[in-house]
Amino acid sequence: MAQAASSPDVTPRQGSRSLPLWTSGNEGGSEQLSEFMKALETYKKKDTAKVVVRFKGVGNAPIMKQNMYKITATNRFQAVIQFLRKELGWQNGEPLFLYINSTFSPAPDDTVLNLFKSFSTEGYLIVNYSTTPAWG
Repeated sequence: MAQAASSPDVTPRQGSRSLPLWTSGNEGGSEQLSEFMKALETYKKKDTAKVVVRFKGVGNAPIMKQNMYKITATNRFQAVIQFLRKELGWQNGEPLFLYINSTFSPAPDDTVLNLFKSFSTEGYLIVNYSTTPAWG
């Protein structure tokens, strides 16, 4: 018969850190609670930073009357795709290809801020759009 292995005594590693305990008393609990609430309020605040995006039609894509928009920097590129579809009046099934600076198509989960920091030109992010594949 197999015997159950006895569990070894678990001792903390030397130099390891432990998580802070949540105390509820006069031992600094109210201070911890206020720090927690302050951090939570900071996290809840919306980031209002905006990025200027310039749309350029390519090939037989319709030209927009207004081609510069301010978009929230923390948005994913998917939001830019949806915004452009709405502005052009296109349905989800209709083809739409977007490129940054006429070179590559970003992933929908890239943030607008990261794309702006890496590929902005003259203070705005250039987004080319087309109804057919234009660049690799």
